[in-house]
Amino acid sequence: MDLVKYSVRRFGYMIVTLWFIITVTFFLMHLLPGSPLRNEEKLPPQIKEQILKEYGLKDPLHVQYFRYMGGLLKGDLGTSMTFDGKKITDMVMEGFPASAQLGLQAIILGCLIGLILGVISGLRRGSWVDNITTVIAVLGVSVPSFVIAAVLSYSLGLKLGWFPVALWGTFSHTVLPTLALTFIVIAQIARYTRTEMVEVLEQDYIKTAKAKGLARNKILSKHALRNALIPAVTILGPMTVNLMTGSMVVELIFAIPGMGKLFVDCINNKDLTLIMGTTTFYSAFLLFAIFIVDILYGLIDPRIRVAQSGKE
Repeated sequence: MDLVKYSVRRFGYMIVTLWFIITVTFFLMHLLPGSPLRNEEKLPPQIKEQILKEYGLKDPLHVQYFRYMGGLLKGDLGTSMTFDGKKITDMVMEGFPASAQLGLQAIILGCLIGLILGVISGLRRGSWVDNITTVIAVLGVSVPSFVIAAVLSYSLGLKLGWFPVALWGTFSHTVLPTLALTFIVIAQIARYTRTEMVEVLEQDYIKTAKAKGLARNKILSKHALRNALIPAVTILGPMTVNLMTGSMVVELIFAIPGMGKLFVDCINNKDLTLIMGTTTFYSAFLLFAIFIVDILYGLIDPRIRVAQSGKE
C-alpha cells in the first residue's frame, strides 16, 4: 500500500513538473523578439501574414496557449511550419523508433557489461579487472562519443568492411552506432557500481552478516549488490532518455533518420512549432523515465518510501 501511495504521489509530481516545463517553454518561445518567418525574406508580407494566421500565431498569446494545451490532451503536438505542414506527432513517430532501438540496445548491452565489471572491480580492488575497468571508465567519460563513432566507422566499417557505416535498414546498420553509444553506458555504470560496491562492503551490516556465518553469495546478492545498484539506477533514467531520443552527433555520423536528426533540423530551420513539439515530447519522456526510476528506488530501498511518507 505504501508503494501505491508513493507511486501516485510521484506521478502527480511528474504531471505538475511537465505542465510547468511546457508552460515556461511556450511563453519563452513566443516572447522571443522577431517573427518565426524572419528568415523567409523572399516571401511577400501578405503571404507571411497569411501563414501566421493559418498557424494561429496572430491570436492572443493566452488563446494560443490554451489551444496548444488542448491539443496536447488529444495527443496532438501541432503542425510543422517548414516541413509542408506535416503533423509533428507523425514526424516524431517516424524518427523515434530508430533512436529507441539504438538506445535500448546500448542500454541493455552497456548495463550488462558495466554491472559485471563494476561488481567484479568492487570485489577485487587492485586486480587487473579493476585496472581495466578504471581505464574504461576514464576513457568513456573523457572521450566524446563522436570520436568513438569515427574510430569504429573507420576501423570496423571502412577498413575491415564488417559493418555498414551509414544509413538504416537491417540489424547490421545498428551495430556500429550501438557500440559507439554503449561505451559511455559501460563507463558510467561500471564506475558508479564499483564505487558503491566498495563502500557497501565496508558497512557494519556486511561485517555483521559475515560474522554470523552467512554464505558469501547470499551476502553479495541480498545485501551488497542491492544497495550498490541504487546509484546506477539514479543515472539510468536520464541516460536512457538521452540515448533513446537520439544522440545527435552519432546519428549524423551514421546518417540515421532518428530523433537526433529531427532536433537538428528544427533548430536549423528555426521551426517554432517543431521546436515546441520536440521539447514537449522529450520532457514528457524524460519525466516518465525519472518516474520509473523513482518507483525502482522504492522497490530496491523501502527506506525511501518510508522517508517520503514521513514528510507528509
